[in-house]
Amino acid sequence: MKIEKLSTDILIIGGGTAGCYAALTISENSDKKVLICEKAHIKRSGCLAAGVNALNAYIVEGRKPQDYVDYAKKDADGIVREDLLLTMSEKLNEVTDRLEKLGLVILKDKNGKYVTRGNRNLKINGENIKPILASAVEQAKNVEILNRVNITDFAVKENKINGAYGIGIENDTFYIIKAKAVIVATGGAAGLYKPNNPGFSRHKMWYPPFNTGAGYAMGINAGAEMTTFEMRFIALRCKDTIAPTGTLAQGVGAKQVNSLGEVYETNYGLTTSQRVYGTVNENQEGRGPCYLRTEGITAEQDESLLRAYLNMAPSQTIKWIESGKNPSQQNVEIEGTEPYIVGGHTASGYWVDTKRATTIDGLFAGGDVAGGCPQKYVTGALAEGEIAGMSAVEYVNSHTQAPQLDKEITDKHIAEVEGFLTKKDTRYTTEQLEEAMQTVMDSYAGGIKTNYRFNEKQLDIADYKIKQLIKLSDSLYAEDFQELMYIYELRERLTVCRSVIAHLKARKETRWHSFAENLDYPNKDDKNFNKYVNSRIENGEIKIIIRDLVEGGKSYEHCD
Repeated sequence: MKIEKLSTDILIIGGGTAGCYAALTISENSDKKVLICEKAHIKRSGCLAAGVNALNAYIVEGRKPQDYVDYAKKDADGIVREDLLLTMSEKLNEVTDRLEKLGLVILKDKNGKYVTRGNRNLKINGENIKPILASAVEQAKNVEILNRVNITDFAVKENKINGAYGIGIENDTFYIIKAKAVIVATGGAAGLYKPNNPGFSRHKMWYPPFNTGAGYAMGINAGAEMTTFEMRFIALRCKDTIAPTGTLAQGVGAKQVNSLGEVYETNYGLTTSQRVYGTVNENQEGRGPCYLRTEGITAEQDESLLRAYLNMAPSQTIKWIESGKNPSQQNVEIEGTEPYIVGGHTASGYWVDTKRATTIDGLFAGGDVAGGCPQKYVTGALAEGEIAGMSAVEYVNSHTQAPQLDKEITDKHIAEVEGFLTKKDTRYTTEQLEEAMQTVMDSYAGGIKTNYRFNEKQLDIADYKIKQLIKLSDSLYAEDFQELMYIYELRERLTVCRSVIAHLKARKETRWHSFAENLDYPNKDDKNFNKYVNSRIENGEIKIIIRDLVEGGKSYEHCD
């Protein structure tokens, strides 16, 4: 194993949507040295890896940023940071314009205006959106990119970040990186729960399977304050293919219907969690399967759906073709996915202020890893990347002291890596422990098996079993650095699982059906829980912090 020491002004962990845009922003507005570490390759990494067919966060003509804040607040039943939502919303159109200038094709009508889809969406040709973004970063001044480098831990001393540690997956290198400021942009967490499609197809899921909650885990272990992990995200998708349903619901106006042909969506509500809950409940009460009603749509709409899904979820188009029936001839069966923790759709993630500063000095967060600001989608992640980038520059300018890494802690990390690569007496494989973790979460922490429901006794069992798995993970063995990455990914997921369980238990109400369906507390409790449920590790234990809401017109800064 080689050891390499690096130094930079600003380290960006994760080269996805927010990370790339943060790097662009810093490069264009300062002379600061930037280092991006991405465990895949920035050309095809993060949530944009496969492309998208719409920008779902945009202020269309006749709307204003506050309208977007109100929409996101309603969908999350009030548990949002309005200050974060507003600072993001004010930048949505600006970053969209920038994407177009970089080469993204945004569809326009005959008058040269963007083609909108609903109140907040733009239609795009977005298969190459990530390569466009990556190319701009590769050409940016003062930006170095390390692909295939997996950051495993922050270097934090006395609540100040000084850099990070990582492994080069293809060059067997242990990296020691000094940085004056760090931006974490690692996305959310998939793979905590048993997925819809087990076995060989287990990676066919809603959220990128390589997003393991690494940024969350490093922050949790370093003592950062986290927020709203109990607001899990469960996507409503086309059965088997896990293809998106929004194109059907918004594109052709398809309603949710049960097996009796009854429209049920209006009985439950139209927020994201209510759409999932309605589907789960209709199935439980014997009126399933549930569908999006496409029977009877026009031939033109058929063609548009086949084309749209061919670009973004080809398996759905193939399914239609193989069945010999177009969407107009058969309704599309739907189901919920396993739960995810993702701050781009819900409010889960780091507790940040309006500058996207975390509670660790010098550490900033943007995109799915940052909490408090749901419904970010692509443009919101870009906006947060920009804010975090400018804030990191400001921080470096005002903090001239050189970062110092603790030798003892560095040596400990090196010894840990060497241990995983040398000890061969382990009884378990990484894959076995991962499957055990998913089974525990599925059975005891509100997975698909229990229709997303849980009670406190089940959560206690889940916590006990996850702690056991964390202990077992200490003795895993890796043949090479690729397998070493898998060990760290498992440990990241296990760390996030513990926090999710603690948060689910702490919110003693049911505010979001399915997302956090607590059978011990089946009703909403505005008196006690119209608040944020936050947490922080203290002496190895998760301490729950209940915070009052930051209402509209006010903002929260860490100095408050």
